[in-house]
This record gives sequence, structure tokens and C-alpha cells, in this order.
Amino acid sequence: MSTTTLRTPPAEEAPVPDASPRPARKRGERSRAGALASHGILTVASLVALFPIAWLVFLSLGPDKDDYLHPGRIWDTMTFDNYSFVLQHTNFFDWMKSSLIVSLGTTVIGVMVAATTGYAVSRMRFPGYRKFMWVLLVTQMFPIAVLIVPMYQILSDLQLIDSYFGLILVYCSTAVPYSAWLLKGYFDTIPFEIDEAGRVDGLSPFGTFFRLILPLAKPGLAVAAFYNFITAFGEVAFASTFMLDDSKYTFAVGLQSFVSEHDAQRNLMAATAVLVAIPVSAFFYLVQKNLVTGLTAGGTKG
Repeated sequence: MSTTTLRTPPAEEAPVPDASPRPARKRGERSRAGALASHGILTVASLVALFPIAWLVFLSLGPDKDDYLHPGRIWDTMTFDNYSFVLQHTNFFDWMKSSLIVSLGTTVIGVMVAATTGYAVSRMRFPGYRKFMWVLLVTQMFPIAVLIVPMYQILSDLQLIDSYFGLILVYCSTAVPYSAWLLKGYFDTIPFEIDEAGRVDGLSPFGTFFRLILPLAKPGLAVAAFYNFITAFGEVAFASTFMLDDSKYTFAVGLQSFVSEHDAQRNLMAATAVLVAIPVSAFFYLVQKNLVTGLTAGGTKG
């Protein structure tokens, strides 16, 4: 009896799907989810930053000083009377004049002193230059309350109480140390060969500094100028102590005139605050092109 063996045909192999590799993500390229997450976070951060400004503008349109307690009422009673009152019946323009004189004076003098100081420490190695920079840093540790009394005594001896120049010197004493540190770090990023090339061409050290180094240091100078301007523009304690004439008050001190022991005209304060922000915004617009570069470049070297 013969037997036959049945052979089953081999099972056909299942087709292998085409596993073509996905294109590799380029360096620095983010996924779609990462891009959406970052944009969402930035949007939320922007709304958080803009909300106080929008709220201040909204309150400034309320006709009553207590509208901040019931903000819903402002929608039906919006008015620009607060702005007209501030401009016509307060010392607003005197405050603006004083603020601009003090702020611009602090900016010009402070940046000049800080730039020469930072350049000297960056390029020259004189005895005690490290200790000198640490002394500048230590001066930032003292609170304003500790400095007011000795500064008042010094200004009184120099007969600079109730003078713009005296207040400018006070602000420079607080703004220059930080600005010198910032500009020193920025000058370190400028090659020393530029100084040598200037001297080969016959320039003096001052000529090298003013004609070659300062034009290259514009971003750092912009950051220092903005810091000096903001420091002087928004300071209250020194200005309210050293300025006695109400016509010489700065904006920050002038705002206090809307608050008394038994009353607070918050609608007028809000309108004044909006008007105060205009000069600062204009100054920021002028230097904003160099702010980011100056803030990052100064930290590349110690």
C-alpha cells in the first residue's frame, strides 16, 4: 500500500509595510505640539503683562473716584474728563518738566561716568581695580532708608537741597555702580586689537575710546541709558525728601498729591499714570532696537 505525502504550499508572507524613515528633525526645529505649547504660554504671559495696563486705562475713564469698587459702571459713564482735569487744573506740566530734567540729566551724566569707569576697568590693570569694582557692587546693598539721612546732610552742606542738580547727583550715585558693571562686561566683548589699531593710527586713549569703542558699544550704552532713565523717572523716596517746592516735584511725587489722609482720587491718579507712561514709552521706543543685544552681549565675558 503506497502512501502519498501531501505537501502544503508555504504560506505567503504578509507584505511588509513600507517603513520609510521619517525625515529627521533639524536642529533647533520644534514639533508642532511644542510650537503650540510655546505660543500658548507666550500668549498667556502677554495677557498677564498687558492686563494691568488695560485695567489702568479702563479705570482712568471712570468719572467717579470710587468707580474702581464697581468697575461695571464705567462702561456706561466713560469720559475723558479726568485727563482734561489733570492737564488743566494740576501741576502736570511742571511735574513733566522736572521729571525730564532729572531723568535726562541722570541718563547723560550717569552713562558718561559709567562708560569711562567700565572702560578703564576693562582695559587697564591698575592696583586695586578688582576691589574697586567690588566696592561699586557693595554700594548697591544699602537700602534707601539708610542713605537718605547722610545724603540729606551732604546736600544741605553743599546747598543743593531743592535743586535739580542735587537730585541728579543722588540718582547717579545709585545708578552708576550697576551701569559700570554692565558696561564693563560689554567692553570685555570688544576685541583689544581695536584699541591697538587706534593707537597705531595715532589716536590718543580718549580718542580711541570716543571714536572707536563707543560706536561699537551702542547696545550696551542703550541698556545703561534705559536703566538710568527709569531709575530717575520712577523714584519716590529721594525726590519727595530732597525737593521741597511742589513745582519741582517729579511725576512719582506728584501722584501722591491725589492721596490725602481722608481721601484718594484714584480716577485722577489713573489718568495721570497713563499720561506719565507716555514719555517712558517714547524713550523705550528709541532704544528698544539695542536693548536685547545689549542685555545679552554683556554677559558673555566676566
